[in-house]
Amino acid sequence: MSLNRNRNFKFDWISIILFLLLVGFGWLNIFSASLSGEVTSYFDFSQPYGKQLVFIIFTFALIILVFSLEAKFYERFASIIYLASILSLIGLFLFGKTVSGATSWYTIGSMTIQPSEFAKVATALAVAKYISDLQTNIKSIKDQLKTVLIISIPAILILLQNDAGSTIVYAAFFFVFYREGIPQVYLFIGFALLVIGVSSLKFSALPTSIVVSILIFIHYFFIKKKRKSILNPIATVIACVILSFGVQFFYTSILQPHQQDRISLWLRLEKDPEKLEQLKKTILYNLHESEKAISSGGITGKGFLEGTRTIGKFVPEQHTDYIFSTVGEEWGFLGSTFVVVLFVLLIIRILYLAELQKSQFSRVFGYSVASILFFHFMINIGMVMGLIPTVGIPLPFFSYGGSGLWGFTLLLFIFIKLDSNRINEW
Repeated sequence: MSLNRNRNFKFDWISIILFLLLVGFGWLNIFSASLSGEVTSYFDFSQPYGKQLVFIIFTFALIILVFSLEAKFYERFASIIYLASILSLIGLFLFGKTVSGATSWYTIGSMTIQPSEFAKVATALAVAKYISDLQTNIKSIKDQLKTVLIISIPAILILLQNDAGSTIVYAAFFFVFYREGIPQVYLFIGFALLVIGVSSLKFSALPTSIVVSILIFIHYFFIKKKRKSILNPIATVIACVILSFGVQFFYTSILQPHQQDRISLWLRLEKDPEKLEQLKKTILYNLHESEKAISSGGITGKGFLEGTRTIGKFVPEQHTDYIFSTVGEEWGFLGSTFVVVLFVLLIIRILYLAELQKSQFSRVFGYSVASILFFHFMINIGMVMGLIPTVGIPLPFFSYGGSGLWGFTLLLFIFIKLDSNRINEW
């Protein structure tokens, strides 16, 4: 009896320690970024840092709940959890609250809950459940389409709420499919589509279509030397031309003006000096101030609570999506590197544990967790540093917000629970 009780507590403490370091250091930066005037109380619940402490306390209760359930529970009820998540996303169109143009929150008293943060957990469980099913062959086109459908439903619902940032994260599941054995040609196709899409915006659709068409015909008739196979290159050219003009149409006719401006700035499409100066005061303001805050930190930073740009609130909503700019200013290059190393170690640790799993369900879910965390980490830090277009996406365990913290905690600790089941099995 005593032996079994001890075995139930064999969790991966390396992952847990990395989690605690990220949450703790994140709270310090939220405290700095949201502090107004002198510190009167660390438990001032009218301030973001006080509210975040409450979220962190509830996080530990959530971890206890996750650990108290059997590991098989998450596999057995994955479909029900996924269905409940889809219904919660649909309900936003009737009862949701709109904030900053996105209808992504439910209001419960003085609290707001963002279902899209929990939908990632539910989708990861559903994908793991379907791929690990004995009847599923991920290498067959039929099962690939079904898996893509599982991912597409929540992604489309979130996109319709005008939350493009959260939608992008669902592309992370591509890494999971690749690990589970989808053909390598998909990797090439995905990269080619990305290049064609970006080139269509940078150089316009017509010249991109011409260049791509020439390259395709050269490949078929001079490299592969399949001169009799005329239908394949023609079909490929038509698909690429449709994609090229479709991307340009989506950019000019579907995206909102502020979204167009962000992509335009990223690709350096805007050449008008007056327009650029105007954008620096409007849509580019956050990024411009964030870059200045990070660069002002130097090697060692200005010190905790000593960041002049952070204290002066030059970066709006700095405690949320732009929290990394506080790290850069107050902790400098060394502090920023420390944060990056923590995330990299956590992601590598999850991948390492995923490969040790005895069940395909646990392995697929582990890769889903690592991929989602990597996408958030990469996009958020890239956005804050101006390397990719600005999208509303939080830094896991770091940015202010209860829904985000709880969603990422569920992802990580469900996997830790699944991994403990592997450790505790004889």
